[in-house]
Amino acid sequence: MSGTAVGPGTVSALQAALAAEHAAVYGYGVAGAYLSGPAMVTATADWNAHQVARDTLETMLRQAGAQPVAAAPAYQLPHKVNGPVSAAKLAVLLENRVTAAYLGVVAVSDPSLRQFGARAMATAAGRAASWRGRTVAFPGFPPGTFSTR
Repeated sequence: MSGTAVGPGTVSALQAALAAEHAAVYGYGVAGAYLSGPAMVTATADWNAHQVARDTLETMLRQAGAQPVAAAPAYQLPHKVNGPVSAAKLAVLLENRVTAAYLGVVAVSDPSLRQFGARAMATAAGRAASWRGRTVAFPGFPPGTFSTR
C-alpha cells in the first residue's frame, strides 16, 4: 500500500477496523481483570494480538496518507463485567465486532487488502468461537442475516 493512491472507501474501511481494534484492546484490559489461569493466558494473548493489529492498521493508514483514528479515552461496555462469565461474554462481543469491522476491508477493491481483511476476519472469528465454545454460521454478520434452512 505504500505510495499507492488509496480511495476514501478504503481509508474508511481501514479506519473502521482500527476503531474496532482500539475498542478490543480496551475491552480485553477490562475482561482480563476478571480472568485467571488459562482464560487469563488466552485473554493476554488476544489483547497482544489486537495491539499488533492496531499498530499494523495505523501504519497502513499513515502509508496511505491518512491520519489514523485515535482511541477513545474510555469505552461504554455493552454489559457489566464482574466475573469470568461476563468477561468471556465481553471477549466474544469484542471479537464479533472486530470480525464485522474487517468485513469492510474485505469489500475494498485492492486484492491484497481484501486478503488482509479476510485473514483478520478469520482470526477474530476463531477467537470468538474459542471464547463462545462453538462456531456460528456467518461470522461478522448479525444473527438472522441469512436463512439457514
